[in-house]
Amino acid sequence: MGAIDRQPAGSKDEMVRLEATVRGVVQGVGYRWFVVREAGRLELSGWVANHPDGSVRVVAEGPRRDLAALLERLEQGPAGAWVERVLPAWMPVVGLEPGFVIRSLAHRGD
Repeated sequence: MGAIDRQPAGSKDEMVRLEATVRGVVQGVGYRWFVVREAGRLELSGWVANHPDGSVRVVAEGPRRDLAALLERLEQGPAGAWVERVLPAWMPVVGLEPGFVIRSLAHRGD
């Protein structure tokens, strides 16, 4: 993945939003709990959810440097996962509620 995909331009403290789709063997291996733990450690706001196609969707907001650190962790994943690729998209924040949660497939927000 190129540097352009990994981080948006701007200051390290700039607040941004990361929306990422993680593909590989990432369901049934504790991947969502791994994301919650890593995002919580970085004090990010957002959510993670399984998708019917076998991918995992991550939406997070916070300082650019912390989201870049989360992206690196998403690419590694927990033991038992096999991350084929992470497709990141960077955008402006929309103001998610504080905290990081696991969402069900039925949620249609954000």
